[in-house]
Amino acid sequence: MAEQRDDGKPDNEPGTDIEPKAGGQPAPRLDEEQLRQFQQFQQFQDYLKFTEAQQQGLVPTQPAQPMTQHYGGQPPAPPGPPHGELVHAPRPRVPRWLRRLGGKLLAWVIVIVLICVGATIVYRQFFPSDAGQNTATFVQGGGGKHRTNQVLSTNPWEAVRAIYDTIGKPYPPATRVEKVCLSMSEQAQAQFARDLGYPDCATAVPALNAKVTDITPYIYAVRPMSSVVPRQNLTIHSCWYTIRGGPQLGSFTLQEVEMGQWLITGHSNSPDPCPAPPTGN
Repeated sequence: MAEQRDDGKPDNEPGTDIEPKAGGQPAPRLDEEQLRQFQQFQQFQDYLKFTEAQQQGLVPTQPAQPMTQHYGGQPPAPPGPPHGELVHAPRPRVPRWLRRLGGKLLAWVIVIVLICVGATIVYRQFFPSDAGQNTATFVQGGGGKHRTNQVLSTNPWEAVRAIYDTIGKPYPPATRVEKVCLSMSEQAQAQFARDLGYPDCATAVPALNAKVTDITPYIYAVRPMSSVVPRQNLTIHSCWYTIRGGPQLGSFTLQEVEMGQWLITGHSNSPDPCPAPPTGN
């Protein structure tokens, strides 16, 4: 029968003592945590012995079983990616119907772009742009805006009066040149400049403006001579009027064009003697 200690527990109670040391000295007592760690250490030693025996061929080689008991009682962590390397999630597959829809939309966008480009090319062929042209280059081409826009006078008398008005008034130089020269065809521009002693219309207009000394009588000199307006051509002579305050600008031949507008299509110096003005109401 085991001897009883003072605390009433047998000396050889499992889990409280270990084997006595050599020399008859009693072994130290272990608490539960120390005992558990000691048992794990013994299991680890047994595993090392078993592994060493396998390597020496003393026991049959068997597939190594994963250790389920580790220090601290936790299973080993699963292998992860190398340190600092990101793991990319697989890209989801796009549904087939969505891919087809995207392809159709792209095809429609391409068709619309091609239509817009073609329409722009056709438009520029019929209506050339004056972008990038200076005033002299633009007016030498005759403008041509009257073919699609209401830019000229619808009365031949007013068309000639506007020439005197524009040359006489203090318009910006570029505006003055455009208003005068674009009211004439390209042929009329050349005749107008040549008859008045200048190389081109863009040069003639500012030079004539510099000769104006009295704006008011000059810009109001031209007035209708008749209420009867022919539907073909009409020539208006400056010699019919008393031109004061600036230079006389000669004779203008006009023709009715698109949208009832009157375009100056010819020019000459005033004849001598001056023909009789038209009459009629």
